[in-house]
Amino acid sequence: MSTCRLHPRGPSPDPALLDRCRALPTSILSDSMERTGGVCGVHPVPGGRWHRVAGPALTVRTRPGDNLVVHRALDLAAPGDVLVVDAGGTLDRAVLGEIMARYAAARGLAALVVDGAVRDVEGLAAGPLPVCARGVNHLGPYKVGPGEIGGPVHAGGTVVRSGDVVVADADGVVVVPRERLAEVVAAGEQQLRAEEAVFADIAAGTLDRSWVLAALTEVPVGEQARP
Repeated sequence: MSTCRLHPRGPSPDPALLDRCRALPTSILSDSMERTGGVCGVHPVPGGRWHRVAGPALTVRTRPGDNLVVHRALDLAAPGDVLVVDAGGTLDRAVLGEIMARYAAARGLAALVVDGAVRDVEGLAAGPLPVCARGVNHLGPYKVGPGEIGGPVHAGGTVVRSGDVVVADADGVVVVPRERLAEVVAAGEQQLRAEEAVFADIAAGTLDRSWVLAALTEVPVGEQARP
């Protein structure tokens, strides 16, 4: 019998802040964290019907190619959780597929994020639950263990802790540290208002682009010398 290390559940984020997160694109949220927090290389499965989601992370670390503890995490997950699976970033075996995604949706999870491979892409894309992964492989997983649930994990270059807020949309996944949530949301809303003002200037033909030339020194190349 394999070991599953089980950590205490992380703190629950303020529901009002989560609602405000869902109104902010991942690009704006990562910009509001000095362009950090991205789960790089992990993208929505092809063909999915996407809507932005935000929820507290339930973290899983599993031996690459094995999903026994992922199954256990689905049983322990609470409605609204985003399951974040650290499968070592390997792509030789899928650790999640359509059956698990359907079960996760029935349990009320918000999304599945896998730093590893998934399979059953057509079924995942047609399902109600957003799924992001590093890659796809039809080869199935082992179910041996060991693993860890609720501890800090590494996904796409970012450390994710249970209770951090995970936001996913068609661009990918960003992780907001739980202690920075209010700060990042406020900064993101300010940036969103600034970008909406830029859109208005573009539409009106009044956008100031002088900053581009101010940041460059142009050196002409290939012009013939004049006598």
